Amino acid sequence: MLPVSKPRARGQGLADTGKDIERPLGQTVRPPRVARKVSSGAIVASLAVLAIVGVSGAIALREKPFRKPQQVAVSTPKASVTAEPAAPGALAPVAAPKPDTPAKAGGPQIIHVQTEEGDGPPRAAIVIHDPSTIGQNLKIAHIPDAELIESSETGPLPVRAADGRRPFDVYARPWSGARGARVAIVIGGLAVSQTGTQAAIAKLPAEVTLGFAPQGNSIGRWMQAARQSGHEVIMQVPLEPFDYPNVNPGRNTLTVTASADENLKNLHWALSRTTNYTGVMNYMGARFSADASAMGPFMAELGKRGLAYIDDGSSARSLAPDLALKDGVPFVAGDAAIDAVQDRGAILKKLDELEATARAKGSAVGIGSAFDLTVDTVSSWVVEAKKRGIEIVPISAVAIDPQKG
Repeated sequence: MLPVSKPRARGQGLADTGKDIERPLGQTVRPPRVARKVSSGAIVASLAVLAIVGVSGAIALREKPFRKPQQVAVSTPKASVTAEPAAPGALAPVAAPKPDTPAKAGGPQIIHVQTEEGDGPPRAAIVIHDPSTIGQNLKIAHIPDAELIESSETGPLPVRAADGRRPFDVYARPWSGARGARVAIVIGGLAVSQTGTQAAIAKLPAEVTLGFAPQGNSIGRWMQAARQSGHEVIMQVPLEPFDYPNVNPGRNTLTVTASADENLKNLHWALSRTTNYTGVMNYMGARFSADASAMGPFMAELGKRGLAYIDDGSSARSLAPDLALKDGVPFVAGDAAIDAVQDRGAILKKLDELEATARAKGSAVGIGSAFDLTVDTVSSWVVEAKKRGIEIVPISAVAIDPQKG
């Protein structure tokens, strides 16, 4: 008797023998799928990838990317200022300006700069700098600082701000700060001739300092035009010369015979003719500057108001250097009158002498007047001097400042 085989499960023969006779007719049977086991490690890896993708997308969609603290300290506009108590007699720190506006002078500031809001606990960086090393923003140089103005019957008087800032610092034109050969040139007599003033402002390089005569007209308008063109400006004050009144600097001249109060009244008249200037320069005044009783109150008033004094160098007997040191007044003495002779060759010779002095001593100061010939000659000389490595600087850049040692 033949053995009888046991029936097999559906599809089993395919797996075991693979014989065609046991396949269903007209069908091709696929092998059954074997279920795969998914390890817990694969699940964790997948979730990690999804998490990374999600975080990356969140960062990309943020309005601003994350920044390192040191980068925020430089670029973020979200800054607050903590004013440290000033020592008695010291200049108080000032509030931080807007991002596009350089800081105003008046002592070091401690600025706490915070990271973006919502980034967790504040992470602050501290930046300490001396704002007096940063000059005024030239884009707004024609706009007076209200805190440096004292109202008077004749007009705005310059004055130190409540925090100690001086017009000398705030209205100074920026310069490189380099120790190379520097030449400062002051061209005075502006506002006397309207056409001459307009030509001087337009033609003279911005580094040349302009001096305004108090007897001139439309001084406020010309001052704004000069500052918008980048010039530093000063105010001239008429002081008594020898042989006065035969030689007369003009109305409201300060004299040695007048009382201190009368001279201060005339000084205030000159100072109030405009604003935005760093200091004053004598117009004549050989006799006045040699008289201690007359010059003393004059210089003390400049120190009180935070102004510089520029001596045109015409008198060897001037007491200005010693009095300026005593009263804390930034002081500059002229080395040469560049246009005493109205001749192009003579003016160029004087300018070349200034260059030689600057190369020997570090700096030199030339004083001239707003004659057409002087303006044209100075303008062309400055262009060539720069090519020779001479830096033309504002008058404040060469001042000796007792308050800064």
